[in-house]
Amino acid sequence: MKRREGNQELHQHNHTRRGSSSVLEKTVHHISESLEATLFAENIAQRHGLLQRLDPRVKVITLLLLVVTVALVRGLPILGILYIMALALAALSRIPLGFFLKRTLVFIPLFTGIIALPAIFNIVTPGKPLVELYDTGRALSWGPIGLPQHLTVTDTGITVATRLILRVSASLSFTVLLLLTTRWASLLKALRVLGVPRVFIVILGMTYRYIYLLLHTINTMFMARKSRTVGRLSASENRRWLTSTMGLMVDKSYTLSENVYQAMLSRGFRGEVAIMDTFTLRRADIVWACVTLAMATGIFLMDR
Repeated sequence: MKRREGNQELHQHNHTRRGSSSVLEKTVHHISESLEATLFAENIAQRHGLLQRLDPRVKVITLLLLVVTVALVRGLPILGILYIMALALAALSRIPLGFFLKRTLVFIPLFTGIIALPAIFNIVTPGKPLVELYDTGRALSWGPIGLPQHLTVTDTGITVATRLILRVSASLSFTVLLLLTTRWASLLKALRVLGVPRVFIVILGMTYRYIYLLLHTINTMFMARKSRTVGRLSASENRRWLTSTMGLMVDKSYTLSENVYQAMLSRGFRGEVAIMDTFTLRRADIVWACVTLAMATGIFLMDR
C-alpha cells in the first residue's frame, strides 16, 4: 500500500514537472514565432509588389480612404467586394495568402464574433424568425433573471452580424496591408509629413523597436535557462524563476530606456527623429490615387 501511494505521488510530481516544462517550452516557442513573424513582415515590405512600389504618403492616404469607405457603406455585397479587393491587393503585393489571413482573421471569431453573436437573436434584433431555439409559451423568471417567451434567430440579426464581421474584416485587412507593405521607418516619416504630431511618431518608433528588442532578450533568457537546467524543476521553482525574471526585465527596460535617451541627447536629439528616406511622387502613385478615389466615389454612389 505504501509503495502504491509512493508511486502515485512520484507520478503526480513528474506530471507537474512535465507540465511546468511544457509551459516553459511553449513560451519559448511563441516568443520565437513572434520574432520570426516580425522579420518576415520586414522582408515582405522589401518585395517588388504593387503596394510596395507606391509612395508611402500616397499609400497611407489611399488605404485610409478605403478604410473610411468600409466604415460608411452598408450594403453586404459592397462590403464583400471591398474584402475581396483587399485579398486581391495582398496577392498583387506578393503577400502569402495564409500569412495574410492568419494576421487578419484570427481575431474576428475571438472579438467581433463575440460582439456580433447576441445581435442574431430576436431579443436584440427583431425580425423574421429563421430558426426557433425554444418556445415556452410564457415568459420565465428566476428572481431577477428572466427569459423571453421564445428565442429565435432572425433574418435582420443575421444581416447585422454579417455586416459587422465583413466591415471589421475589410477594415483590418486594409490596415494590415499598409503595415506589411511599408517599412516602419518610412511609415512613420509619411505620418509625420501628413501632420501627425511629433510626440506620437517618437513614441510609436521607440515602442516598435523596443518591443522587438525585449522579445529577443526574453527569448535569450529562456533559452539560456533551459540549456543550464539539469532534469526537471518543480512548479514552485518555475514560478520563482518567472517572478525574478519579470522583475529583472522591468529593471532592465528602465535602465535601457534611460541610457538610450541620454545617448540620443548627446548626439543632438531634440525631439525630431531624422529619417534618411526620400519620397518621390511618380506617375504610378498619381494613377493609383486617382483609381482609388474613383473607386471610393463609385462605391458610395452604388451604396446609395
